[in-house]
Amino acid sequence: MSPQSLGKTLIIANPASHSGRGEAAAIFATRFFSKYDAGARSCTVRMTEGEGDAKAMAGAASEYDTIIALGSDGDIHEVVNGLMLIPQSNRPSLGIIPVGTSNDFARTIGVTSNDPEKAIDEIMEGERRPLDLGRVNKTFFIQTLSFGIDAATALEVKSRWNGREPKKTLLPYFFSGVRHVAADLKGWSYRANIDGEAIDGVEIAFAVQNGPTYGGGFRICPRAVPNDGMLDLCFTLDKPSRVKSLALLGLMRFGKHTHSPVVGLRRLKHMELEFFGDEQPPCQADGEEVVARQFVIDVLPSELQVIVPSSCSW
Repeated sequence: MSPQSLGKTLIIANPASHSGRGEAAAIFATRFFSKYDAGARSCTVRMTEGEGDAKAMAGAASEYDTIIALGSDGDIHEVVNGLMLIPQSNRPSLGIIPVGTSNDFARTIGVTSNDPEKAIDEIMEGERRPLDLGRVNKTFFIQTLSFGIDAATALEVKSRWNGREPKKTLLPYFFSGVRHVAADLKGWSYRANIDGEAIDGVEIAFAVQNGPTYGGGFRICPRAVPNDGMLDLCFTLDKPSRVKSLALLGLMRFGKHTHSPVVGLRRLKHMELEFFGDEQPPCQADGEEVVARQFVIDVLPSELQVIVPSSCSW
């Protein structure tokens, strides 16, 4: 079954995404697949109404061949966690119509953001490829897991915009990051075991990536590849000064921070991570909050079949 024949297809759409344009995008997609029989044997669209709906819908969709997640990175995250409730032998493939603020997973696989017509064309002309997933405790992530200032920034932007679309995608993340550098530079003490190597220190930013970017295009792990059986880690080796922290924030936009002596890089399959102190650091997975002090993080190679454009570089 090629992507040009998606089989029995379910579109899970968040109508509130992209300042409410998700609903119009879902209607367009439904009309497309209904009009062109070659697109799908049958197509059903279901609209989410609140948090957790996308996960529940995907988890109950074992009779479908393809699930298309229409919405933001957070909506895709929910769909993925629902798909992981289905045994791999019977798990539908995943396609995405990215309609959101950051769209970092879309950037990783090369799907056009906030243009449903073009994204559907890329699905129809694309191909299925195996994709790794990350897992932290019992939560799966498809793009990013982070702790500290970068996590606080992502969670603040999600809360502040709540489905609305800023005029400039990167600006909310940048200005929120600047605020947190000013307020949270005390750092968080941690101890980690990375594939058998023990490290400890005090960090302000700690990101585990399946794809290169987070925050709407900040290239935190520029060499991350989502089907190489590894996760990429970028973290601060010490607490940099505020001036240096602000400089690093600017360099992250282009992936140039990796040359800094205060930045550490690793690749990993398994990590155990524990934070100490009175205050636990913020943590987010694909923009969704994760609350804990101890974390077990693994890569799950080739866990999901995802539809990518034929021009995808990996």
